[in-house]
Amino acid sequence: MPSMEVWIAFFATTAIFAFIPGPAMLYAAARTLAGGRWSGLMASLGIHIGGYVHVLAAAAGLSVLFHAVPTLYMAVKLAGAIYLIWLGISLFRAKTQGDVAVSGLAPKSARRAFFESVTVEVLNPKTAIFFMAFLPQFIDASGAPVWIQFIVMGTIVNLMFSFADVVSVMLASVVMTRLRRSNRAQKLMQRAGGAILVGLGAHLALQRS
Repeated sequence: MPSMEVWIAFFATTAIFAFIPGPAMLYAAARTLAGGRWSGLMASLGIHIGGYVHVLAAAAGLSVLFHAVPTLYMAVKLAGAIYLIWLGISLFRAKTQGDVAVSGLAPKSARRAFFESVTVEVLNPKTAIFFMAFLPQFIDASGAPVWIQFIVMGTIVNLMFSFADVVSVMLASVVMTRLRRSNRAQKLMQRAGGAILVGLGAHLALQRS
């Protein structure tokens, strides 16, 4: 396994990446604004579970396929982008009732938020590329089997990124708590969440790599 110095560098670098606002944090915050804290937490859990698919793929070397077959990369990226845009549009079409949304993204559908978030993360090829590009910088090829090191470090990265997602959910929840008495404010937050999801989908689709 890597030396203590390498582990320290690994944790420090991972923490920096984890808390730089990125698509996962924005996605979790958007689900919170749209459906409340429970929906946001379930979305964070879904992203976390989906992340393990990429960890295992990196350990097996499957992420190399995205480099070797650009068409496959583009197909997966566009599928994820379209899915995000569809989720965002569904928020704009949703109605509100009391202090929660009654769409499929509402707190009562937190289970759906979980499964949708797993799908979003699995369909994000950039996560696979990140693991394949980031983890080898800290792998000790002369130590334990490389695939074991990939899984251990990948799990740590996934946990740290998920912690950052939960922080974003809690911050977004504070905003919702202060505004939940206003139906108008709830509608604005719901639309803001939809706009973020559509924006993330468009950003993913338009990126060249």
